[in-house]
Amino acid sequence: MSSESHGATMPMSSGLKQPYHLVDPSPWPLTGALGGGLTVLGIVLAAHYHNYLVLVLGLAVVLATMFMWWRDVLRESRAAGVHTPVVRLGLRYGMMLFIASEVMFFVGFFWAYFHFSLFPEHVLNQAKAIWPPEGIHTFDPFHLPLLNTMILLLSGTTVTWAHYCLIHGDRKGLVTGLLLTVLLGLSFTMFQALEYSEAPFAFMGGGIYPSTFFLATGFHGFHVIVGTCFLLVCLFRALGGQFSPQRHFGFEAAAWYWHFVDVVWLFLFVCIYVLGSNFAGD
Repeated sequence: MSSESHGATMPMSSGLKQPYHLVDPSPWPLTGALGGGLTVLGIVLAAHYHNYLVLVLGLAVVLATMFMWWRDVLRESRAAGVHTPVVRLGLRYGMMLFIASEVMFFVGFFWAYFHFSLFPEHVLNQAKAIWPPEGIHTFDPFHLPLLNTMILLLSGTTVTWAHYCLIHGDRKGLVTGLLLTVLLGLSFTMFQALEYSEAPFAFMGGGIYPSTFFLATGFHGFHVIVGTCFLLVCLFRALGGQFSPQRHFGFEAAAWYWHFVDVVWLFLFVCIYVLGSNFAGD
């Protein structure tokens, strides 16, 4: 008995081939939304009631979702006929839009910083207010901040070298370039943590300047950590021979993200560390 006799119609194939990838049903969007909701709720509970259990649970769910979801994406990238040229183009557009959204995050942080620094008398309610506010001693921009600038600029060079080696089939150069970039990223994070430990102003309760400084530089530091993890995954994939000169968008996306992190730091260094400095030395 056909299904039409029960009022149901079986789907029929059109017979047309299409280049798009229709993904399999996945639980990760649902678990990601659940983890994000728990994380936001946990932040509220931690801020008001010093209860960190929900925050830890939410972060654990988010991290597990990221791992499992990206694992599936990597498996799809190795399946024959799945990541067609049209799909890879869509992935490129998606990565571009993601980086654009990240740019707008930092636009907000820079906007806040320049609002306070250019009009301190309106913000601080003082007729002759200055920026940085009185009593705030800033970092020497030509000490650790300059060293970190050199580290990130060098890392941009090494990741570009790795890309060049990949395109020309030099697997050893690819692995070496990625390894150097990961080590430089870890070095940046270490020196940033050292700088924070020596900060001449308080992390909390220090006023407007510490708030804007730690928000902008700390959010950038978080991006460096994410980018380092991104490149570390690419390093393991390169060791496993998963990239070829023709198919390596995963590496390209990581390189784009890393260059974005480099450029943001240059703006932070010039605007906050150099132009916003009142460091006088000894």
